[in-house]
Amino acid sequence: MIEFLKRHFDLQIGVSTLLLALIGLVSVYSATYDARASEIFFKQLTWILAGTAVMLVIAFLPFRFMQSISYPTYLLSILMLVIVLLLGKTVSGSTSWFNLGSFRIQPSEFAKITTVLALASYLSRSDVSLRSRRGLIMTAGIVLLPVALIMMQPDFGTAVIYGGMSFAMLYWGGASRFTLIAVVAPFAAALAALLGTTAFLIVIAVFGVLIYVTREHLLVAAVVFSLMVLIGISVQFIYDGLRPYQQKRIDTFLDPGADPLGAGYNILQSKVAIGSGGLIGKGYLHGSQTQLNFIPEQWTDFIFCVPGEEFGFLGAATVLFLFTVLLARGITLSAMVKSRYGSYVAVGLSAILATHVFVNIGMALGLFPVIGVPLPFLSYGGSALLTSMTIVGILMNLYTNRKEY
Repeated sequence: MIEFLKRHFDLQIGVSTLLLALIGLVSVYSATYDARASEIFFKQLTWILAGTAVMLVIAFLPFRFMQSISYPTYLLSILMLVIVLLLGKTVSGSTSWFNLGSFRIQPSEFAKITTVLALASYLSRSDVSLRSRRGLIMTAGIVLLPVALIMMQPDFGTAVIYGGMSFAMLYWGGASRFTLIAVVAPFAAALAALLGTTAFLIVIAVFGVLIYVTREHLLVAAVVFSLMVLIGISVQFIYDGLRPYQQKRIDTFLDPGADPLGAGYNILQSKVAIGSGGLIGKGYLHGSQTQLNFIPEQWTDFIFCVPGEEFGFLGAATVLFLFTVLLARGITLSAMVKSRYGSYVAVGLSAILATHVFVNIGMALGLFPVIGVPLPFLSYGGSALLTSMTIVGILMNLYTNRKEY
């Protein structure tokens, strides 16, 4: 039995995943304990059991079969993204959901995985190079098609995950330094423009130098630089066109204290909860911010506050340690597998989890705007949990078939 487990299961991935899911379930119970939302806990338990079953099934799928369905599942996810725009349910201003009885399904969550599979299938071809114009255009098309549909919902948080995933796969695929800088530059310019004119000018100057030094073609470099400047200048116009609640999220990110009882309330309370946990926390079910419901629907995007407040630094550090083990193992797996396709898949899926963790915890600490990015395995939500479990199932499948080409 032990030899079977060693041969077919990556215990580091499996154990860290199950422990994170257990911590998430305990945290959801605490967050809903005095919030008259006990059904949330039982739904989360149901999703964990279903997700574990999905994870085990995927772990034992034939490797070649998984690779063969990369493009079909990608096309299916694109179709679902189109349908949800037409028939989906609008929640918090975003038309991203299908109703299935008392449960909701979010197609954009699963589209992240299918995009990784499709992109990995394309990049692993022997005739594809990220140094060629055709390779870059096709890669951009595979990624930007679902992103465009997701932005139409609109769901900026999910779209951000595609940025982290794409950058990791481009880097792993041997894209030039100029290409990587060209991917980051527009986002940096947009963020700097929000921070003010001085920050914007500094970013333009720094990236202008980097673009010039790493250029491969002067005309292309000029286009990239012009696009970066144009995006930065357009930020104010884009901001003016956003919905009021979206503008409030940006304003809160820039200055949470400007509206402490309104848009900045969640972030300020989150920081208080995490900061008040101390070294060992206030004790399970004894966190004042959590039990008195200072953070509305804390079991979703701000679930990290629960272990931070009730188990203190040790609780938060344990969560971060388990994520570190899981992500480090995912990256190790990308170098371990013999298949180029499998290597790209491992990198892309690990990047999805890493971006989720980075952005969500950044939100909880007030370092990033609140853009609706859940914490894998911990935040309440069926689509997000099934997606995370599916990712782990695929990683385990790659481990089992690590010697296949």
